[in-house]
Amino acid sequence: MLLMSNIGHVKIAVTVKQVPDSWAEKKFIDGRVDRESVDAVLNDLDEYAIEEALRICEANGGTVDDGGEHTITLISMGPTRAQEAVRKGLSMGATNAIVVSDPSLAGADAMATSEVLAKVIADGGYDFVISGVESTDARMSVIPAMVSARLGHAQLTFANKVEVDVSAKKISINRITDSGQVEMEASFPAVISVVEKINEPRYPAFKGIMAAKKKEIASLSMNATSGTQVIEANAKPPRAAGIKIDDDGSAAQKLVNFLAERKLI
Repeated sequence: MLLMSNIGHVKIAVTVKQVPDSWAEKKFIDGRVDRESVDAVLNDLDEYAIEEALRICEANGGTVDDGGEHTITLISMGPTRAQEAVRKGLSMGATNAIVVSDPSLAGADAMATSEVLAKVIADGGYDFVISGVESTDARMSVIPAMVSARLGHAQLTFANKVEVDVSAKKISINRITDSGQVEMEASFPAVISVVEKINEPRYPAFKGIMAAKKKEIASLSMNATSGTQVIEANAKPPRAAGIKIDDDGSAAQKLVNFLAERKLI
C-alpha cells in the first residue's frame, strides 16, 4: 500500500494501455497483431497501478472528484477506440485522461511508445508516474524504465510495496528478487512500476461508471519513430497431441521414463 502525508496537492500520472483480450485468438496482418478482430480491454496489470494511485489519494483527503485536492491522470497511446479502455480506469475513480492517437503510431515499438509517453508526462508536470509492470500483449516490462530514462526521473520498478513521504518528497519501494528483498528510495519526480500482488483492484461501482461518462478525455496527436522493424511474424503452431498412458500397473514407470527422456527430471 502507498502511504502519504496529507500535505499539498499531488499530481499522479498512470500509464495505461488497451490490449486484445487475453483469451482471444491472435492473428497477424502485415507483421502486426490484428487488434480490430478481437475484443479490446484495459490491460489487466494497469488496474493495479490505478488502484495504487487511488489508495494514495483516499488516504489523504481524496481526489478533486471526492472533495479533495489530488488528481490522477490516465495516459494512453493507441487508436481512438483506446478511449473505451480508458473509461474503465475513469470509472474506477481516476480524475481525467489523455489518449494519444495518430496513424503514424500504428505498430509502434517500445522506443516510440516510451518517447510519446515521456513527452506527455513532461508536459503535465506530474509528481510521479505509476505503471503496471508490463502489458499482456507484449510482455516486455521495459516501458517504465525507458520512460524514466527519457525524463531523467528516478526509476523504481517492480515494486510490491510503496511508501511516499510527501513533505520530504521521497518515495521508497520494496522489490522482491530471486536473491531476496531490495529496498530502494528516490526523490520526486519518479517513475514507479508495480507488480500484481501489490493490491486488489476494485470493481467500478455504478456511480463511478456513470461519472466516468462525463469525465474529460483529452485527445492528442504526435509522431515518434520506431527503432525496430518486424521482418516476419507467424502464428504459433498448434499444440501437438499429448501422449496417453494406460495404467496397467506400469504407468508410474512409464511416466518417469517420459520425463527422463525430456530431461525434466
